[in-house]
Amino acid sequence: MDVLGSGHEQVVFCSDPPSGLRAVIAIHSTALGPALGGTRFYPYPSEDAAVADALALSRAMSYKNSLAGLDLGGGKAVIIGDPHTDKTEALLRAYGRFVESLGGRYLTACDVGTYNADLDVVARETRFAHGRSLAYGGCGDSSVLTAYGVFQGMRAAAQHRWGKPSLAGRTVGVSGVGKVGSWLVDRLVEDGADVVVTDVDAGAVERALARHPAVDAVADTETLVRTPTDVYAPCALGRALDDETVAVLEAEIVCGGANNQLAHEGIAAELMRRGVLYAPDYLVNAGGVIQVEDERHGLSGKLPLVPGAHAGFSFARAEARAETIFDTTLRVLRAAEEAQVSPAVMADRMAEERMASVGRLATLRLQRGW
Repeated sequence: MDVLGSGHEQVVFCSDPPSGLRAVIAIHSTALGPALGGTRFYPYPSEDAAVADALALSRAMSYKNSLAGLDLGGGKAVIIGDPHTDKTEALLRAYGRFVESLGGRYLTACDVGTYNADLDVVARETRFAHGRSLAYGGCGDSSVLTAYGVFQGMRAAAQHRWGKPSLAGRTVGVSGVGKVGSWLVDRLVEDGADVVVTDVDAGAVERALARHPAVDAVADTETLVRTPTDVYAPCALGRALDDETVAVLEAEIVCGGANNQLAHEGIAAELMRRGVLYAPDYLVNAGGVIQVEDERHGLSGKLPLVPGAHAGFSFARAEARAETIFDTTLRVLRAAEEAQVSPAVMADRMAEERMASVGRLATLRLQRGW
């Protein structure tokens, strides 16, 4: 694993044998501010696999936070282990001490395998744990606004492809109906879409069908991508779009909540060649970081209040900002079409441009003591 050649500012290996903690914290960029990114708790097959995931996810966080207009860099942490059997108070607190040792360069939050209650435990050891539970003054479940942002991105893709910002009458296939996918299904059903779901967790599918009896289900993702749909929404783990999947994909639009959906860089070009409109994942799934950032600054009183909101975290204020994902997505899709490049390439360009220009101003402020 070529960590030194990855372009990251810092990669920290965390080990605490008494608690069983083995973790990696990757800081990709602090050009725009401290590196924000969640903590993923997952049974990686090897340390190399964990490092690779942390590097890819942290880079995506830099781009996500940049396009969302946030004054945040990108980072990510992964804890190696099974969250169902290995997660303990001692382990989470040991992890919190490593986060604290970075002095605020890295801000952590929830991700796959971690929840608000876990961040409450981590926060007993560090000032830099966010996305905490409502009982502790936090923003609660950030998957709510993550799904809302994906829905807004999907509406923008529908506007770009079909001339109408609605999924009414369209068939949307959702792969993964866990934290984000289940909330996305709610939005889609409310908008009048016909929804087909699948998940490796049969219980998650059962809950989705119980909540929305009109929703259909198929056995697995391999079946779903071959099912005629208008939109395919990957909402589970990364690398959902590989060569085999793209070759059989029936949808006209891909827009989902999963991170790092492209198995390799050539996938974006292949989607474009096949006429499939791709809404970049880190662009549309930024609702969660917007929610966490509102918690962080809202509690310090640095954000303006929306009418009727109180000091501290404001869901209404965060939701209003997440709604702007619609406009940003539409801008990326239109610019990509005009430049005749894939939306993935255009989103990268726009994120990098802001990181370079605004990051330069931040450097000047530090140098000149502004």
